[in-house]
Amino acid sequence: MLRYLLALSRPRFWLYTAGPALVGIAYAAETVDALLSPVSVLLVAYFLVPANVYLYGINDRFDRDVDAENPKKAEGEGREERWRGAPAVSAVVAICGVAGLGLFVLTPDVAWPYLAGFLLLAAGYSAPPLRFKTRPLLDSLSNGLYLLPGAAAYAALAGAHPPAFALVGGWLWTMGMHTYSAIPDIEPDRAAGIETTATVLGERRTYGYCLACWTLAAGAFALLDPRLGALLGVYPVFVLGTVAAGVDVDRAYWWFPVVNGLVGMLLTLGGLLRLRGVLP
Repeated sequence: MLRYLLALSRPRFWLYTAGPALVGIAYAAETVDALLSPVSVLLVAYFLVPANVYLYGINDRFDRDVDAENPKKAEGEGREERWRGAPAVSAVVAICGVAGLGLFVLTPDVAWPYLAGFLLLAAGYSAPPLRFKTRPLLDSLSNGLYLLPGAAAYAALAGAHPPAFALVGGWLWTMGMHTYSAIPDIEPDRAAGIETTATVLGERRTYGYCLACWTLAAGAFALLDPRLGALLGVYPVFVLGTVAAGVDVDRAYWWFPVVNGLVGMLLTLGGLLRLRGVLP
């Protein structure tokens, strides 16, 4: 059971939720002690594992029929697990959702919209009647949920909303990430009768969509700080480089945990160096 729950939570992607929380804390903290405050630790801990069990547990529960056609979840071969349907698994997923509600007690009300947005979008992305993942463009837009842990952490520590350009840039970044990750699923989704932004656009135009999202994201961050814009510029270069080199998307997709981890590390280091007065 524990091994299955671990696989269900997608350890490769834990930093997709916990990473933004770390970045938010690094830029919101006004003292070194604030970095390890109880609120900071609890937010990172929740978004590291329980949030992913909740998010992907709902996803796998309502995708069990679609996943029958998905090679990423082929029995004994896939990189991800298929839903097993045990009542205990459903109970753990529900408990992880309830644990998210407990964060409202520990954080100021300025952080509540971001926490609520994460919990609602994490469910609405996969669960009916909304099931955004089957609605072209809305599937992409709704993936702003991955930005929200960072926004919640920033708001909880700073007592104020994150900068608007950071929210816009981060949301565009998540849109590009989501749609790129949907490219390997184009054929399985079409076989299952599922419509997504990627299935509507097709592989070639989806690359263009991702390039546009990531270019705009880099531009938004550049308006906040040119150094941040340059760092986010890695993503347009990545998509152009892999397409020009003819790298298969099924291979390039699995490089993203490393790319995102490195970019997130540099973002976090920038915030920490600013806190220590090394960077302006």
